[in-house]
Amino acid sequence: MQENLREQRLFRQEQLRQIAAAPRAEYLRGRRSAAQNEVQIKLAASARMVLADVEAALCRMAEGRYGGCRLCRRPIDRERLLIVPQARYCSRCQQVREAGTAAPGAGTPPGARGAER
Repeated sequence: MQENLREQRLFRQEQLRQIAAAPRAEYLRGRRSAAQNEVQIKLAASARMVLADVEAALCRMAEGRYGGCRLCRRPIDRERLLIVPQARYCSRCQQVREAGTAAPGAGTPPGARGAER
């Protein structure tokens, strides 16, 4: 898994180099549309985010904290780590986090929302 993370780190670093090397002058001369520029910006942001996750996973490995869920502290399934080696959360906790960010108040009875404040 460490080798996989290192390969991902190299891939993301190269991806960011390529995005940075894309000729910005084309955009300034009007050859690149605003939409194309926005896509490049979002790709770079995504690559930086994944790179940060990979770096954090490598640090956890070096510190002996790799493979434990940051929420419930249980071990993350090996199968999940093989697919997402930079995972910080077990599958269950990841689903809970995604459900919470996707739909604020989801699963909360309508009358109970005022009690949360």
